[in-house]
Amino acid sequence: MPVLLNQRARLLIATIWVGSLWTVGYLVAPTLFATLFDRTLAGTIAGSLFRVQTWVSLACGIALIALLRMGTQRAQEQAVKMQAKTLLNVIIGMLSCALLMQFGLQPLMASLRASAATVGGVMNSDLRMQFGLLHGASSLIYMIESVLGVALILKIR
Repeated sequence: MPVLLNQRARLLIATIWVGSLWTVGYLVAPTLFATLFDRTLAGTIAGSLFRVQTWVSLACGIALIALLRMGTQRAQEQAVKMQAKTLLNVIIGMLSCALLMQFGLQPLMASLRASAATVGGVMNSDLRMQFGLLHGASSLIYMIESVLGVALILKIR
């Protein structure tokens, strides 16, 4: 793949990834909670969107790693290899955040919601504080992924 085409493809994929991350997390999810009267419904829809976002993250991250590898395979310059290593670390960091939320925190939150379903939801139960802590941790990790996304966009050009 020619170098310029590889660079443009990486920029496009990074833009899709980071743009969708910011759109879902900072526009769509807050709008759901601000618009819908039923917070449980808003949470259910937001959770579905975050699950889809994880798959977008995985697809974009894997594609970027493949393109990065193809673009630096024949590179002889040390500067190019160092930039590729930095990009790879940022991508792995972002993927780690997405995977931790999806397969670590989200199942725990879903379990708490299921446990509290009979008492009118997690916010009306003794599990409210535990759910809040997990939600806060998830939000923090999402913010870290978002900040890494800024680094990705700035470094990938």
